[in-house]
Amino acid sequence: MDVVPLLPHLYFLRFGVGHAYLWRDDNGLTLVDTGVAGSGRLIAGAIRELGHRPADLRRVVLTHFHGDHAGAAAEVAGWGGATVFAHRADAPVIAGQAAGPPPVLADWERPLFEQVAAAGLPPAPAARVDHDVDDGDVLGFAGGAQALAVPGHTPGSLALYLPGPRVLFTGDAAARDPRGRVMAGVFNSDPGRVAGSFRRLAALGADVVCFGHGEPLTHAAAEQMQAAAEQLTE
Repeated sequence: MDVVPLLPHLYFLRFGVGHAYLWRDDNGLTLVDTGVAGSGRLIAGAIRELGHRPADLRRVVLTHFHGDHAGAAAEVAGWGGATVFAHRADAPVIAGQAAGPPPVLADWERPLFEQVAAAGLPPAPAARVDHDVDDGDVLGFAGGAQALAVPGHTPGSLALYLPGPRVLFTGDAAARDPRGRVMAGVFNSDPGRVAGSFRRLAALGADVVCFGHGEPLTHAAAEQMQAAAEQLTE
């Protein structure tokens, strides 16, 4: 795992599969997503590398229930000091109280999905969710992070927008492909809602866009998001 500074208060935790991000406020840290199960040790190491302690983590925000994003949530929550946030539609899946819907795959997605499934991910242990998030909620970090419901990838997919620094966390509502091109996320449970959710994010005009898969955009981010949105069909 690499720790990459993006802004004075923002760090990109680059995992092999599924990224995470750390935001630093004066009163503590916020972690957006947790990577796969077993990633807690790496996250704790990143926190220490930045001169903090795992106990400084105040909140964990999960963009959706998939194991490459919520896999280490139980481990990180077990440190004891952090409140765990997730959209109320995905929270029961994260907590192990319900099964999440499977993806509805387009023909072109099937070979890629089979390749990912063959690689395998460690199962995500059930994790507590302390706070159910709704669209429009304001979370207590970065001067007022805005929660945005972006259903399509999962029913409770969640994005976060920080109006002050103009930073957007997309979860898997958006991604970058291996060539660096911006695209809507793949393996969606409700493909009919994907384009609308993506366009909502593109309309924000963010300066920095942090994806669940693919490198963050720190240059011409708004233009690249808008160009990708214009290519989408319902």
